[in-house]
Amino acid sequence: MRPELNRRTFVGASFAVTGAVAAAPLLAGCDSEEHTDGSHTVRLRLHVNGQPTDVTVDTRTSLLDMLREDLGLTGTKKGCDQGACGACTVLVDGTRVNSCLTLAAMHDGAEIRTIEGLADGDRLHPLQQAFIDADAFQCGYCTSGQIMSGVGCIAEGHTGSAAEIREWMSGNICRCGAYTNIAAAVSKAAEKA
Repeated sequence: MRPELNRRTFVGASFAVTGAVAAAPLLAGCDSEEHTDGSHTVRLRLHVNGQPTDVTVDTRTSLLDMLREDLGLTGTKKGCDQGACGACTVLVDGTRVNSCLTLAAMHDGAEIRTIEGLADGDRLHPLQQAFIDADAFQCGYCTSGQIMSGVGCIAEGHTGSAAEIREWMSGNICRCGAYTNIAAAVSKAAEKA
């Protein structure tokens, strides 16, 4: 009997094969270790918020879980855990990344910046200060991801208008609806950049 091929089985099989092919070279250069339960761990050397950091993680660990659970950087929030809300946004080598969608093992040697790494001692990052000045948060849950995405948006030069800011920040959801104030804060910080 021939198995039925439909979109779901095709996509699932494609994803499994692609993941295996993509992961092999990534893990080949890392210090990987297989455990008796069949799991694998990898030792990573990273720069997190400007500090050299060595960490050993399971190869299936997301960047988000490594930051929160292994490094104790809980400012990066776990919202939807599916890449739809942006609460977990961090900068990896200067690029905005939804940390829930990427494996930690893929970032050996990377420069990772989280919300905890933005301030300069007691002096807030200009966007952090702009969020306070513009009252750009209500419950605050999305704030760290919004700020990290805003820093990326400013660095990318996508701050020419409120509409442009909203477009380039559209991957970050604020359930409280503080979008007008968030766009104003990003715009204000961009003027100082």
